[in-house]
Amino acid sequence: MEKTELNGHASPEPPPQARRGGGALGPPLLRFVRRNLLVLLTVSGVLGGVGLGMAVRPLGLSRAHVSYFAFPGELLLRMLKMIILPLVLCSLVSGAASLDTRSLGRLGGIAVGYFLVTTLIASGIGVTLAFIIRPGEGAGGLNSGALGLERVSSDKETADSFLDLARNLFPSNLVAAAFRSYATEYKMVAVGNVTNGTKIYQKVPVGSEIEGMNILGLVLFAMVFGVALRKLGPEGEELIRFFNAFNEATMVLVSWIMWYIPVGIMFLVGSKIVEMEDVVLLVTSLGKYIFASILGHVIHGGIVLPLIYFGFTRKNPFSFLSGLITPFTTAFATCSSSATLPSMIKCVEENNHVDKRISRFILPIGATVNMDGAAIFQCIAAVFIAQLNNYELDGGQIFTILVTATASSVGAAGIPAGGIITIAIILEAIGLPTHDLSLMLAVDWIVDRTTTVVNVEGDALGAGILHHINQRDQERAPERAESEEPLSEVKVEAVANARGAEETSPLVTHHPEGQEGAPEAVESVL
Repeated sequence: MEKTELNGHASPEPPPQARRGGGALGPPLLRFVRRNLLVLLTVSGVLGGVGLGMAVRPLGLSRAHVSYFAFPGELLLRMLKMIILPLVLCSLVSGAASLDTRSLGRLGGIAVGYFLVTTLIASGIGVTLAFIIRPGEGAGGLNSGALGLERVSSDKETADSFLDLARNLFPSNLVAAAFRSYATEYKMVAVGNVTNGTKIYQKVPVGSEIEGMNILGLVLFAMVFGVALRKLGPEGEELIRFFNAFNEATMVLVSWIMWYIPVGIMFLVGSKIVEMEDVVLLVTSLGKYIFASILGHVIHGGIVLPLIYFGFTRKNPFSFLSGLITPFTTAFATCSSSATLPSMIKCVEENNHVDKRISRFILPIGATVNMDGAAIFQCIAAVFIAQLNNYELDGGQIFTILVTATASSVGAAGIPAGGIITIAIILEAIGLPTHDLSLMLAVDWIVDRTTTVVNVEGDALGAGILHHINQRDQERAPERAESEEPLSEVKVEAVANARGAEETSPLVTHHPEGQEGAPEAVESVL
């Protein structure tokens, strides 16, 4: 009987009929379906949502009925947002504590450089496409009233916007930061009288709290807290184990939630199709803006980011991205980078085998500060509004758009329509009116889907690049790798020479120097 070796043991080779399972394509197809079941279900959920929305749309549901129809999708968003806080805190604390301080600083510097460069490139693509396609040309008569849109006003100063970003980095109350952010408001304060008795008022910035998690402050605190636990040494090990266990339990919850994603996505997509009012008018009037934004996302996500990944790793970027179909589909349906974070961490680790210390350190940061897709559509929107108002931009204003879009995308909330208000920062910086922002809001539900996909793609490829750099550094330092894993074998092999090499034996290093009887203790153990 022929033998085959399985895990080091000889076993009889099964007959050909048993190997084939009754059909040449049966077992491979079954294995493919089992391995990619969640991906297939998620994609089917999107397609099913489109069909369901088109079927329900002719019924003319009221707003109340549409909200009931979207209820399963709302549950998905609530579950994903529920898991964000423990996931970000625990993953960043455990990731920062598990990385060596030197490695943490180096990898953190590379990550910041990667995020900055890719966002600058994205801003440049957005401005270039806006001047080539000229989406606002010939649309001077278009306004929010013609489309029946409500106006979006923002009188926030550019300086206060960036100061609020810095303030949110250092929350005064960690508990409040879990559900509130700092924002500047303005009050008119009387500062004096003129000769005729008329009062003089001055606009004064006043701090206030708005609804929404201060994810930026929580990220910074978790990183610094993880480094502090690492510095504590043995005293901090118990707390590090706690966060590690908390993190693993959170990932188990994520794996359960992911099986509900296809159902939730189906109703999210279906409800958006039902909510659409006069989409033909919107697309015909703002079609060039939509086309420019989506084209920018395709160029950046399909060409630029994969080229950057290939330049660092010399690996096929599309085979890496093929393991992330589920988070990309979730990003397309939810329009939220933060809500996509749980499934992104799970798929990057399980499908692409990225080191947990890298993925759980860099992905929460990327979901907060790396917004390449947002930078593209914000730049296009700023140039679009300038063209809409027949406003010629000079070189200095174009440079201001690039820099401001890169900086303001960091503070953009990772939620649906989170980047719309940050466009007001760019408009204020170049002296443009903000009353046309409602036009962006009208089609944001279209553009925001590709925006979020590009955002999370940049995070994932960044994690892959850092994983490759970390692996390459470990290969270049074999002595460091030898001191980690083969210790148990060295202990056994060093038995015979324990007396002659007391100071270099790994067994003796566990005893304090100068302690009498250490060699005898080693001999008694042996």
